[in-house]
Amino acid sequence: MIRIVIADDHAIVRSGLRQIFALVPDFKVVGEAANGSDVLALVQQTPLDLLLLDLYMPGINGADLISRVKAHQPNLPILVLSMHNEPQVAASVLKAGANGYITKDCEPDILLEAIRKVAAHGRYISPDMAEKMVFDATSTATRPPHCLLSEREMAIFRLLTRGKSVNEIATELVISNKTVSTHKVRMLEKMNLANLADLMRYAMQHDLLG
Repeated sequence: MIRIVIADDHAIVRSGLRQIFALVPDFKVVGEAANGSDVLALVQQTPLDLLLLDLYMPGINGADLISRVKAHQPNLPILVLSMHNEPQVAASVLKAGANGYITKDCEPDILLEAIRKVAAHGRYISPDMAEKMVFDATSTATRPPHCLLSEREMAIFRLLTRGKSVNEIATELVISNKTVSTHKVRMLEKMNLANLADLMRYAMQHDLLG
């Protein structure tokens, strides 16, 4: 039996995953979390075999959350199920300690295959993502500027393009206003942009809004 904790801030996603897993005899959902704090509490209190983790949730998220989970449960398999298909994002969370990375547009059989492999302490990256990561590593000269951003900078990028203020981002990511502002400045420098209006135009041009 593979005991799974589903961590995603969208109730409809958690419900859909539960329905899929209910059809698999050796899968059992033993907990659900909608934010980073709940994830940390669950992994410390609930016996489980795999954490199925959305990348961006309220509170602690992304690589920071993975690192904290691994600090408490170093041997816990973590499979990231994300809507983001950027190779640099996948690379950053794998570096932080995730054991696998797949995107939410994958077929159910890919999801089940990934869960089985990661729960058995293997590693899994979907074929499409693996291909992107290979070509990303061999064609850095042609990468768009947002590919230069760190995982944290990319998270702030997305929140800014959703209309969040520095204060709101600081609250959501559980970091200081000064830290958010520092990341914002570095992000704009890396992308050679002057201000938030430029950032919004860039996001529209590269289909990165929302």
